[in-house]
Amino acid sequence: MAERAQQQMALHFPGTPSEFIWHRKTNDGFTTVPRTMPIVMQAIDALSKGSPAGHTLFALWARSPDTPFLTIENPMTFAAEAGFSGERAVDTWRKRMKLLREHWFIMTKPGPSGEFHYVLLISPNAAVEWLRAQGKVQDGIYARFIDRLMEVGAFGEIEALREYIAKLPVAENTNAAVAESATAPPPPPQEASGDSGAP
Repeated sequence: MAERAQQQMALHFPGTPSEFIWHRKTNDGFTTVPRTMPIVMQAIDALSKGSPAGHTLFALWARSPDTPFLTIENPMTFAAEAGFSGERAVDTWRKRMKLLREHWFIMTKPGPSGEFHYVLLISPNAAVEWLRAQGKVQDGIYARFIDRLMEVGAFGEIEALREYIAKLPVAENTNAAVAESATAPPPPPQEASGDSGAP
């Protein structure tokens, strides 16, 4: 696919200066982001009506050092990169972070910079599937999500997650029981005592 794309680029955009082309192997400053992220962001924004948090999650991934763990020393920097400005920028960012945590796209621990000093990025694919099991992801968005997973060869992750969810004690109960535990992530991981994981 990469070779074909290179051939097509040379055909349709000949002579484009290399200085204007970003390439992972030659340019610095990159991280690995799931290819489903645009659809995941749509799912998040649909959940957080009036307070879209999809871009806030993307900003976290863009800052991650190619690992799922982040240390946030300066919340203002993250707030600005998420698109918030003004005196209430950090407060707005914190509200979005709480939404992401509530829907289990991130896990957090407090530290020197506040409530969100330490952040663990949960697989957005797993988070969307977990939310779907609770009936919280719209049919249209979920259909596009599954189609994209299949396109990129990641549907096996979802099958494995479904098997995991089916083995949870809550899976033996009714759908109402699942809905009641909507904000609780599936164990493991376990939250340590004193954590600020509650929204």
